[in-house]
Order: sequence, then structure tokens, then C-alpha cells
Amino acid sequence: MTELFFKDNFFSAGYTQIMDRQEQAAGSLDLKSAFGSSLDVYNGIGELICSGKFRFFSRKWEVSNGSGNAIGVLRERISFLAKKYEYDAGERGVYDITSPAFSKEYTVYDQGGQRVALFDQTSSWLQSGAFRLQNHSTLLDSYELIAVVMGVHAIRKHHQNGGSPASL
Repeated sequence: MTELFFKDNFFSAGYTQIMDRQEQAAGSLDLKSAFGSSLDVYNGIGELICSGKFRFFSRKWEVSNGSGNAIGVLRERISFLAKKYEYDAGERGVYDITSPAFSKEYTVYDQGGQRVALFDQTSSWLQSGAFRLQNHSTLLDSYELIAVVMGVHAIRKHHQNGGSPASL
């Protein structure tokens, strides 16, 4: 299992560190702009591993590898009693991401219903988003999952701010 900690910046712009359980640097996030929602995820030696951004005029969050090729798409699913998302990782499967209505803890399930990852928001409502990721998956890289977590966070922020697809 891999456990990583990372956070958003207050204005969703600039660099922020990815830390491991021992509080050692394990990479970084480049939050591209306060006016848009896109990011790059770098490993501990500074290599671009993946990126995330909203598709043009869409609520879908696209994750790309370091070469810019799409490797997955995150979308929100309609639910009244829980927060639900779906991450389509192509040949690697479709993953359900769920959280009870008022919880800050999310669980990622594979197509067989097995839990493959868990992430939770560790910040309070006055702070920018800070997260802990526990990855048990052999198919999804932890840096890719960071891009997915930040996609869930971006979708939630747009909802809270009354965002429409045109504002993405």
C-alpha cells in the first residue's frame, strides 16, 4: 500500500508538495491557474507523470499521462444520498468512487466491487483542500489517483461555487 499526502492551494494556483507517510517529499502538484482547473503531477525526481483538466465545456475531468495521452476520464454520477463518481481508466477498468452524503472519506472500488483505494479530505472548511490517499491498486498509479482526487475536488468546488459547464 502507498500512502501520500497532498493539498490544494488557497487560490488553486502554484506548486504544492506531495509527501509520504514519513513526511518526505514524494513529488509535487503544479496547480496551473486560479482561473481554470488544470494541474500537473510530478514524481519525486521531477518527472511529469500525469495531468488533469476539465474537457472543454464539460463536467468531465480528463487524466493524461506524461506524454499528453488520455488515460482516464472522471465523471460525476447522480445520487441523492451519497457522492458518487466514476473513473473510466480504459482497458484497466471502470472504478466507482463513493462517499456518504456528509463524509469527507471516499472509497474507490474496481469492477468486482473490491476496494482498491481510499482518500479523505483532511482539511477543515476554512482551509484549502488537503488529502490523504491510500492506494492498494496494482493497476492505478498513485500519481494518477492524485489527479483523480483533485478532479473530484475540482468538481465539488464548481458545485459549491454554482459553476456551470460553461465556467469550466
